[in-house]
Amino acid sequence: MIDYQEQLEARNAEMLQLRSFLSSVMASISDYLVVTSKDRSMAEVSASFSAVVGLTPDQLIGCDIVDFVTEEHKQILLDGLAEVGALKQEVTFEANLRTPSGAEPVEFKLAPRLDKRRRVTGFVLTGRPLGVLRRAFSKLEQSHEDLKQAQMQLVRNEKLASLGRLLAGVAHELNNPISFVYANTHALEKYLDRFETYFDQVQAGAAREDLIELRKTLKLDRDLRNLRTAIEGARDGSERVRSIVEDLRRLSADGSGDFAPFDLTDTARVAAEWVKRGTKSEIRIMFKGEARCIALGRPGHVQQVVMNLVQNAVDAMNGYETLDNTLEITMDLTYCEGRAMLTVCDNGPGIADELRSAIFDPFFTTKPVGDGTGLGLSISHKIAEEHGGTLTLLPQTERGACFRLDLPRGETL
Repeated sequence: MIDYQEQLEARNAEMLQLRSFLSSVMASISDYLVVTSKDRSMAEVSASFSAVVGLTPDQLIGCDIVDFVTEEHKQILLDGLAEVGALKQEVTFEANLRTPSGAEPVEFKLAPRLDKRRRVTGFVLTGRPLGVLRRAFSKLEQSHEDLKQAQMQLVRNEKLASLGRLLAGVAHELNNPISFVYANTHALEKYLDRFETYFDQVQAGAAREDLIELRKTLKLDRDLRNLRTAIEGARDGSERVRSIVEDLRRLSADGSGDFAPFDLTDTARVAAEWVKRGTKSEIRIMFKGEARCIALGRPGHVQQVVMNLVQNAVDAMNGYETLDNTLEITMDLTYCEGRAMLTVCDNGPGIADELRSAIFDPFFTTKPVGDGTGLGLSISHKIAEEHGGTLTLLPQTERGACFRLDLPRGETL
């Protein structure tokens, strides 16, 4: 029983570490993030949101999110909440946030929080301040040095924004194993109570016949068989949580610093998996080529490039009638001497000839208003150049669009 107790304490420590990690994400993310209950009362807020409205997180918990939007835009938020609650789909809209310095325009994305039965239990609201973004855009036009600094900041913001959009999917990913651990912990607690009752009677010197009858009454034989299953289930759930947290930690890792060898295949797998977790589409991702592809660069920045390419491919295939929504990611170390290649191909509608020359231009996008900034491919192209590589759109084929990322080859890790 002592061993079981120690195992439970270890699992509890892991859960506390997870909560501490998620709290650090909430404290560091630059975009606004608010998690509410079904009645719109705030349950979690990011430090950035707390700072802009001028209240501490403790003061905001339990407040109605609608109260922090200006009067003329409250109905927009209410309509968005109603639509998300009814359709269980993400919506995007612009509204002015109330701040001590006045109204601030923000682009909001609103997503539902769903339980395992797909019932709406609350909402996740992410916001990107448009005022800050517009000021950054104006600085891009001032000088070449200002352009370089703004682009570096946009890389960080784009990565954090992607992380924020994926947090709703992360919460869903974590909910299942955590619920499994929680349920098994309750089962173990019930088993412990019954065994303690039985052993108290043993220690008190109860008659053998009484102990046999008590064992039948408490159903200890059945509990004994279920005990190992409960422990294995709790362990499996905890290991799943640890795996998710490890992937998330790698995804949010800083991409600055000196160039270093890294496994491009592993980096691409993690990036693709998180994009897949954040989409509602049934997309199949296939990896071909080298099982281990060592490149030279900053893995955090390259990971952002892969996420942009995969996300664009997923968006292109959404709503496009095809028999097989398949995304192919190919690794190639032998294509050219001293280079590491990554190719991302989808089977969507492809890119029209008249758009191909503008595909890497800043702010160019074929997505609907509110669904894209037009910066993803532009930033990715710039990152590839900074790494001494290239990002190119390959000639049109019958199976959609193909992008190739070329990087310097690294030495063995």
